[in-house]
Amino acid sequence: MSKKETINLIDTFSEFKELKSIDRSTLISVMEESFRNVITKMFGSDENYDVIINPDKGDFEIYRNRTVVEDDELEDPNLEITISDAKKIDTDYEVGEEVTDTVDFLGFGRRAILTLRQTLSSKILELQKDNVFSKYSEKVGQIVSAELYQIWKKEMLLIDDEGNELYLPKSEQIPTDFYRKGDTVRAVVAMVDNKNNNPKIILSRISPVFLERLFELEVPEINEGLIIVKKIARIPGERAKVAVESYDDRIDPVGACVGVKGSRIHGIVRELRNENIDVINYTNNISLFISRSLSPAKISSIRLNEAEKKAEIYLKPDEVSQAIGKGGLNIKLASMLTGYTLDVFRDIEDETEDIYLDEFNDEIDQWVIDAFKAIGCDTAKSILAVPRADLIRRTDLEEETIDEVLEILRAEFEEEE
Repeated sequence: MSKKETINLIDTFSEFKELKSIDRSTLISVMEESFRNVITKMFGSDENYDVIINPDKGDFEIYRNRTVVEDDELEDPNLEITISDAKKIDTDYEVGEEVTDTVDFLGFGRRAILTLRQTLSSKILELQKDNVFSKYSEKVGQIVSAELYQIWKKEMLLIDDEGNELYLPKSEQIPTDFYRKGDTVRAVVAMVDNKNNNPKIILSRISPVFLERLFELEVPEINEGLIIVKKIARIPGERAKVAVESYDDRIDPVGACVGVKGSRIHGIVRELRNENIDVINYTNNISLFISRSLSPAKISSIRLNEAEKKAEIYLKPDEVSQAIGKGGLNIKLASMLTGYTLDVFRDIEDETEDIYLDEFNDEIDQWVIDAFKAIGCDTAKSILAVPRADLIRRTDLEEETIDEVLEILRAEFEEEE
């Protein structure tokens, strides 16, 4: 056996010794199994071999056990040894006894050495994959930092401190994210896929969990459990609403999360590419919670339908645009946060008497009246208080029909005036 092959075998042991995350018993078991696989391939069986691994020293010992037989009865030289050969080892051996002698593995030949190295390398890779899967399965929902190694069209490849590969898909990036190769990226571990025993760690920066973990890092009271994040609604890169609650009456949860002059929340906003974050007090009172979630708009009244998880919000005309927000973001986030479908109505203060829709059945078809009743509008004023676009969306009536009804109802009140 050449010196080079002997060194290669030692290097293989070294690779195993460097796997500090592998416990000792697993290390010994895997290496013994690898040796036995080679022995089985060479001799058909490993049952009469003892393999002793010394991982600390990086070496091993192999012993073969054979039964002593008469010189003319030898059938399997792997399992048996003639009495003549046995006495060369020790003159006291007799037929029927067991002889144990040391096996020189390096003497098995080049093919055995190569087979062992391939087997061990395969086991090393398998153990490394198992370790990565186990490690990151426990980190799901936690923030990790890694260096950006490669940028592709659909995802980015990151490398952690231990050289493990992490993936941040384009779909899990904030739309305004911009990174260069070598940058450190922070994200939350979203999931660990282990298809075909090939773990793939998927990260996310748009998950509400990422925002929650950032609050835990920036707000000591959350980390200590004095304040709890109850609910989060996010439109990544645009706006988010976070409902918090304090377990200590002396602590203002909103003030603690925002910090003096916004000192605590500024770091989170920067990390999220200037995402606008509203922090509100959580409450079990759903009407009050909806009212707070629509901040900064001031609500006049709310009509709840808890069975269908719907709420009709009445506001003064000049508050409607604030409640809806730019591009509808405010009301969309409020709906996500509260779990209710929110419909906004103008609260028209008018002293003139309201009129039931049924009184217009000589001018409006009954099926049209029924369509308005189905959305909770059974009077003329209740229809006029709803924006035209909402009426079209909620009733599913033709635009022309909606316009005809509105014209009839407005004309009625103009006549009274």
